[in-house]
Amino acid sequence: MKNIIYATILCSFLISGLKAQDFLDSLMTASEPKYVSASFKGTRLIGLPTIETQGKGTVEFRVSHRFGDFNSGGYNFWGLDGGASIWLGLDYALTDRFTIGVGRNSIQKLYDSNFKYILLQQRTDNQMPISLTLYLGVNYTGMRDPEKLATGRDMYAYAVNRFSYIHSVLLARKFNERFSLQVQPMHIHYNIVELNSDKNTIFAIGGLARYKVSKRAAITAEYTSTINDYKADLSPFADVLSLGFELETGGHVFQTYVSNASALNPAQFVPYTTTFWDNGGSRLGFSISRVF
Repeated sequence: MKNIIYATILCSFLISGLKAQDFLDSLMTASEPKYVSASFKGTRLIGLPTIETQGKGTVEFRVSHRFGDFNSGGYNFWGLDGGASIWLGLDYALTDRFTIGVGRNSIQKLYDSNFKYILLQQRTDNQMPISLTLYLGVNYTGMRDPEKLATGRDMYAYAVNRFSYIHSVLLARKFNERFSLQVQPMHIHYNIVELNSDKNTIFAIGGLARYKVSKRAAITAEYTSTINDYKADLSPFADVLSLGFELETGGHVFQTYVSNASALNPAQFVPYTTTFWDNGGSRLGFSISRVF
């Protein structure tokens, strides 16, 4: 009889313990934040970085290509015959929040590196309504000074003169399953500038938008504008507007777009774009990214 009583008491404790554990597990599951994912499909949209990083240990390879100006005419097949710029880039995720990347741009023979860290992530319960990512880009030009023979002076005599930098805070929100928006203030710095009257530091603002029209397709847009007067005459320089169409196919994302910028690095095209939409100074471009 005693054995039956002891067994009954033991079973009661076990059942109570299991129920208590289930209750604790439910509390822990409820307290774990759920984050919004895939605000943008990749670490870049058209030319600007997005808030996104890939999962730990993931590699993203990207090829971007821009043709010549539409206003170059039929003889140049409206820019498709020449004047192209190419960028190759590789990003690696050290953690789920931190990535490093390297790239090469044909314009100014520019080598670039970037570092991106997700500081805040948007949550599904809206307790954190935005995502915030910190971005640092370091660029090195392999150009030779074209004025060296004429001036007798080499502006790249010191390696430090070849560097430029871009610092940016990326703020984004995914409003629903279709629409995401990002804004980013930018600080761009060149160690050496063309004229003594030019300023080494440039401030700018950028905006990115993505709207999904189907499960695998989206319309994309970017806009950038400078804020301060960094050259004596700013009239040759244009704000940059890019409009694109994005298609996801398995592990690839293909995007075609039209932009008035020829360069593919933000430190180049944000302050120094000299072609305008209103006179046909835009061009066709495309990019392909692959995640491994």
